[in-house]
Amino acid sequence: MLASYQKSLRAALLAVICSVFGLLAYAQSGGSSTSVTGTVLDPSGAVVPNASVEIHNLVSAFDRTVVTDGAGMFTISNIPFNPYHLTVTGAGFAPYAQDVDIRSVVPVSLAITLKVVGSAETVTVEGSAEDLLENTSTFHTDVDRGLFDKMPLESASSSVSSLVTLATPGIAADSNGLFHGLGDHAENSFSVDGQPITDQQSKVFSNQIPIDSIESMEVISGAPPAEFGDKTSVVIDVTTRSGQGVTTPHGSVTASYGSFGSSNVGVNLAYGGKNWGNFVSLNGLDTGRFLDPPEFTVMHDKGNQENVFDRVDYQISPGNSLHLNLGFTRSWFQTPNSFDSQNATVWSGVIVGENGLGPNGIPVGPADQRSQIQTFNIAPSWTRLISSTTVFTLGAFVRRDHYNYYPSANPFSDFSPDLQSQTVGQDRTLTNAGLRSNISYVKGIHNIKVGATYEQTFLTENDSIGIVDPLYLASLTDANGNSCLDANNNPIAAPCTTLAPYDLTRGGSLFGFNGHTDVKELALYVQDAITKGNWALNVGIRGDFYNGLTTHREAEPRLGVAYNIKRTNTILRVSYARLLETPFNENLVLSNQGCGSPVLNPLLACSAPEITPFSPGWRNEFHVGIQQAFGKYLVFSGEYIWKYTHNAYDFSVLGATPITFPIEWDRSKIPGYAARVSMPNFHGLSALAVFSSVAARFFAPQIGGAGAAPSAPGGVFRIDHDEKFNMTTHLQYQPWKLGPWMGFNWRYDSGLVAGPVPCAGGNCANGPLGDSSNVDTSIISADQQFQAGLFCGSVRATPTHALPVVCPASQYGSTLISIPAPGTENDDHNPPRIAQRNLFDVSVGHDNLFHGDKYKWSVNLTAINVTNKYALYNFLSTFSGTHYVTPRALTAQVGFHF
Repeated sequence: MLASYQKSLRAALLAVICSVFGLLAYAQSGGSSTSVTGTVLDPSGAVVPNASVEIHNLVSAFDRTVVTDGAGMFTISNIPFNPYHLTVTGAGFAPYAQDVDIRSVVPVSLAITLKVVGSAETVTVEGSAEDLLENTSTFHTDVDRGLFDKMPLESASSSVSSLVTLATPGIAADSNGLFHGLGDHAENSFSVDGQPITDQQSKVFSNQIPIDSIESMEVISGAPPAEFGDKTSVVIDVTTRSGQGVTTPHGSVTASYGSFGSSNVGVNLAYGGKNWGNFVSLNGLDTGRFLDPPEFTVMHDKGNQENVFDRVDYQISPGNSLHLNLGFTRSWFQTPNSFDSQNATVWSGVIVGENGLGPNGIPVGPADQRSQIQTFNIAPSWTRLISSTTVFTLGAFVRRDHYNYYPSANPFSDFSPDLQSQTVGQDRTLTNAGLRSNISYVKGIHNIKVGATYEQTFLTENDSIGIVDPLYLASLTDANGNSCLDANNNPIAAPCTTLAPYDLTRGGSLFGFNGHTDVKELALYVQDAITKGNWALNVGIRGDFYNGLTTHREAEPRLGVAYNIKRTNTILRVSYARLLETPFNENLVLSNQGCGSPVLNPLLACSAPEITPFSPGWRNEFHVGIQQAFGKYLVFSGEYIWKYTHNAYDFSVLGATPITFPIEWDRSKIPGYAARVSMPNFHGLSALAVFSSVAARFFAPQIGGAGAAPSAPGGVFRIDHDEKFNMTTHLQYQPWKLGPWMGFNWRYDSGLVAGPVPCAGGNCANGPLGDSSNVDTSIISADQQFQAGLFCGSVRATPTHALPVVCPASQYGSTLISIPAPGTENDDHNPPRIAQRNLFDVSVGHDNLFHGDKYKWSVNLTAINVTNKYALYNFLSTFSGTHYVTPRALTAQVGFHF
């Protein structure tokens, strides 16, 4: 198997290397951007040098200005797909304005004739209501650097996730850089300059692209066009920064320091010429709060991250361009401790005291579990301009994540009451290599794109696991329901006899698992964006061929229609998409094959005693929306969404670790709505508000994967992606262009579905003494009761003192979780939820403190969770565990720009 893997990997790497050198023989970026070129002339046809050409989008705030050369020519490169307002001004000439709609990698060429002042009526170059509208059937949000440079972001190690969560409707916030897009957990994907990335990008799975390298993003939350597939609840289409055309080098050096000992140093540089360019970004982070911990108090949570990103552009000839992305990131971080795991005061139900001895005679001590992730990426592409209407793109990519999870030096320190009975070590790699190719054709009313993507994902997983709870075997029964142990506590039946050799409390050793698989995927698609009068149509079809642990083929039609009612500045849209959803690759082999192991099956809490291969799911998705401009300073855009999925995916977390396993449910139904209100710059003030409500109903049985299924007597439950309402409002104010600025966030979350909380009656998890008038609190430990903010009358749980085992329902409650009233809990209609929360963030700064021209100094101060709100992200979630929001965190940054 190893030889086969190495052979396949060598073949994929060879294909990419050959592609790179092949591109050099011929070779503009074939991703989600293009260039606008043109010539500016006077009425006699003579060229106009030194004319100012500005291209601007009011909603995304994208703005770029260049000056024509001695031949009256200009080029604005790396412009993301969007409608733009272009203006040209020159001394002695009347201002010129026109709209430019960029929808393809096909470059836009303009011939602009200016009129002499006084020979024509004054041309208005201000924005209008029409400039706020975008006549397209796909609901999306455009985010430019003008927004996120001044938006307070919570996580320095996963800033892209924070930005998507705050700036995009339909996103439910979760811990550790995770976000739930439109009711799904990880059905999100990135497209970075055209490279598809469908594996998870949160900081416990992989290292994200640094936010410093991003020029702009388009976040698609509507029915996606046919070019996007696999995981498409939210598609983040990223255009990176380029140095092409930057004849005078520009860059910055920044340094920051803040709460939890967090320090960050960053350097970026853009330089190039007319036909080439290079942009490089380097960053380093060290912090005492890398992950979101299971306690509001931060313990054992240090981490660091170093990354480098480099983009190279080279135009070999007028019709051939080469683009290359390179990146490497390393992160190292501790698994945060709870009070139980930090103080080692309770070990397997026995009070052992500080530094109590474990079965090996060594002091237990605090848990010390750590992770390291190394990610590299190489993605070359070649763009060939076949004609003024046709562009061919060929690209290749290799991306590799190497994840190591290290257990505590003393394995018995890894025990966590009611959560983790095992010590676990992991060494896994995920290598994704592939080729992509497409042809874009723009002519008349048509914008056609035909393409193919082939990729292979090589998964290698090496795991070790051992039992560290001496009471674990005693809690098991054999196939007949009898005890596995005799009177002398010795194993007499399976599964105890099977597990005993790996019970470290009995002198056993670690069990090893080694797995590998090679997932192959081929996608073919054709799409056409048709514009005719007030109508805009997006029609296409995609074919996906998946060959992983199982095989599947799916034809996926896509259709979107939009109509522009110009009289009222209204756009109506409706769309449909058929989608294939593939299994998550992270721990795919272990979650599938491990359930067939008599040792791993009970340790991983598998739902079936045999292997159940993961099968891709398929979804029907419907969207109905409206976009409405109110004057020239306000625009609303919103959609109603309905998604129905066969074979719906999610994750299950292993104990108190960040290790998760993919699981598969019979089906899911996800209805909801998402909306956005934008106010472009008005006398220095701009605003953005996004809000949504998404239900996530999943249906039993669990048909694949490791992890315990939640109790769902009715066969349907709300998964922890379900949130009744969330909203983010961002305000940005800069009273004059070269003056100080302020950014402000208000984030409201009504609360995700919580894990098993003791309650009275209903379907909730409960002990034998619970009924409609009493609550049995004993199903969770004292520290877990404290984490949930539970109280019984005037008695509040502490990390070491639990509530009375039986608490009258009339005196029982929580300050952090909304617990259903006695007898009303229902997994579908009334589950326990995290209590609502309001979080406020503020950032103030100045981009040119000393009013320099060539050299500038900047300074800013950011405060996250200004009110120091004590709140949870989630609690005992089967799928992500327990985590608190960030306590108040202050960060000061200084920068030098040239």
